[in-house]
Amino acid sequence: MTSLPRHPSEGTERERPSLAVARAARVLADAGVASARAEAEQLAAYVLDVPRGRLALADGFDPGQRDRFEALVARRAGREPLQHLTGRAGFRHLELAVGPGVFTPRPETELLAGWGIDRARRRPDPLVVDLCSGSGAIALAVAQEVPAARVVAVERSPAALAWLRRNAAERAAAGDRSIEVVAADVTDPRLLAALVGRVDVLLCNPPYVPRAVVVPPEVAGHDPDEAVFGGADGLDVIRPVLSRAAELLRPGGGLGVEHDDTHGAAVPALLAADGRYAEVEEHRDLAGRARFATASRRADGPRPGAAPAWQTGSS
Repeated sequence: MTSLPRHPSEGTERERPSLAVARAARVLADAGVASARAEAEQLAAYVLDVPRGRLALADGFDPGQRDRFEALVARRAGREPLQHLTGRAGFRHLELAVGPGVFTPRPETELLAGWGIDRARRRPDPLVVDLCSGSGAIALAVAQEVPAARVVAVERSPAALAWLRRNAAERAAAGDRSIEVVAADVTDPRLLAALVGRVDVLLCNPPYVPRAVVVPPEVAGHDPDEAVFGGADGLDVIRPVLSRAAELLRPGGGLGVEHDDTHGAAVPALLAADGRYAEVEEHRDLAGRARFATASRRADGPRPGAAPAWQTGSS
């Protein structure tokens, strides 16, 4: 990492946070980090153990903290994810433990979780299933925001399961309703056999990136490959999930599945062609990109050959 002259606060060996952050932001910007200033501030707040909003009021870096901060900045400049450096990722109202072996939850997935939470609140004691749960972000957000819900989180990866169970234990200890963790492959046609026809809301953020897509260094070098790529067209996991979801959902139950921004027509078309879904809708994120699709389980049985219409939503 390139070092710039340091300017300790007058009369002390501490360096003012503003100076250290400015220097770090330049290093991160030169390394291609998009939100360089914000991430420099987050790393500084992490090292100083203060909220980011109170960084300007902090005493400043002592020599040991300064060295630690610069080491973290160097790692971030090497495109190690910020969340791996701090060990935490924010998601809605949660702070989750993350690190090597688990997919880091993204802010855009909060939209899918929010849709599922709103849907679950319509039922007195909803049963909610989160497939491809990873760190547990969606499942734990539902459990926190819909205390009456029974939430089942399904994950296959042993490494991700360790993070999921850790986060579930932390949230239970904090007073949220406990979730049920199931180790299983979401493409198994017998998945959650005991819940067939009973699920009120089923949510899924599967691996969906087409194999040929070049992903950012933070993803390529640190997110698990199996949590990112969904086969040649990105739909290898989505297809069986949509089929199994139709069996797990009760009549009128809701499905929400995140997908690649190139799948804005493909996933709704798959839902429509299945014949067991109604109210198929496509949702866009705040940047206007196709982000997730939703549907309701038909109450009158499948309608083969009569694909229902679907529409594009805004959130």
